[in-house]
Amino acid sequence: MGVYPAPGLRSSSDGNESTSPVTAHVWAEHSVWTQDPQMPLALKGGITTFHVLPGSANLIGGRGVTLKNIWSRTVQGMKFPGAPYTLKMACGENPKRVYGGRKSEPSTRMGNVAGYRKAWIRAQGYRNKLAEYESKSEEAKELEYAPTRDLELETLVGVLDGEILIQNHCYRGEEMAVMLDIAKEFNYKVTTFHHAVEAYKVADILAENGVCAAMWADWWGFKHEAFDMVWENAAIVDQANGGNGCAIIHSDSSVGIQRLNQEAAKAMAAGNRAGLDIPSSRAIQWITLNPAKALGIAGKVGSLEVGKMADVVIWDGNPFSVYTKTEKVFVDGVLLYDKDNPSTPKATDFELGIINSEGDRL
Repeated sequence: MGVYPAPGLRSSSDGNESTSPVTAHVWAEHSVWTQDPQMPLALKGGITTFHVLPGSANLIGGRGVTLKNIWSRTVQGMKFPGAPYTLKMACGENPKRVYGGRKSEPSTRMGNVAGYRKAWIRAQGYRNKLAEYESKSEEAKELEYAPTRDLELETLVGVLDGEILIQNHCYRGEEMAVMLDIAKEFNYKVTTFHHAVEAYKVADILAENGVCAAMWADWWGFKHEAFDMVWENAAIVDQANGGNGCAIIHSDSSVGIQRLNQEAAKAMAAGNRAGLDIPSSRAIQWITLNPAKALGIAGKVGSLEVGKMADVVIWDGNPFSVYTKTEKVFVDGVLLYDKDNPSTPKATDFELGIINSEGDRL
């Protein structure tokens, strides 16, 4: 949503700056279209907060942004207060396909890894220059220029300083392990692997390193690296190392995001069929508390606790039932969707003037 809004036209598809393997200087928030009509549809599905990332064509795709699912004329009005920025990275087929197809680097997985390492080496050098300059006296600073500001390296340094969280598109188990090796080499942390269809193969490693995996419940096989998944993927990640795993059910689809409760239900059922004994109270965290942890906002949302934001979804039944619908959705304590009130949620500007099936304007 936002960077690939509806209607799906090339003129408004702004999620992939696929012009260079490393585009850490671009920010997803500068592409978000606040009139995207998919956002109120997600609100109807109980989505109060969502995260927007650049696409996965590049090794390093740019900054992601966490947004409240509220009506606003501006992206700044939607931004989750105090949420850290994230950095999108991608491993595997996408970067090597995009750039290998142009007869440029990277064209292999080893080319991918070389590209990450070169970027982090440049970031370390930039960080050292900044630190050297800041260590000088005020008198010495007056005699020389500060290092030239570099938007790309500035973002990468933010990761090295622990201020920006890594969100890493990655499918294969051994590639996730490689990405963790790179993180250790350059002393930064991977927060979450996205899609992660082979996370079950390295679930113990993810748990040991405090890394979340954001997964689909049952979508795979659409390309080679997405082939070797199992129904129990999320449940295995959740139960790794004595139940210390961090599993998330995610969607990169404007349709799937409307039914994340049902997606979590499918993943929970698969785990229970395998004998992993996943209670509903645990599975609900896959679409509430664990995503909040992955975005660095668990102190404010993700569970119903005194002092947290009043982002609340009321269901008309068991949220893991296919018959259940959202009844009311509150964001910051404000009722934004009421099943019994057809004027909610508020229409986006794009929808104003559109004729509905009864012939009335929305």
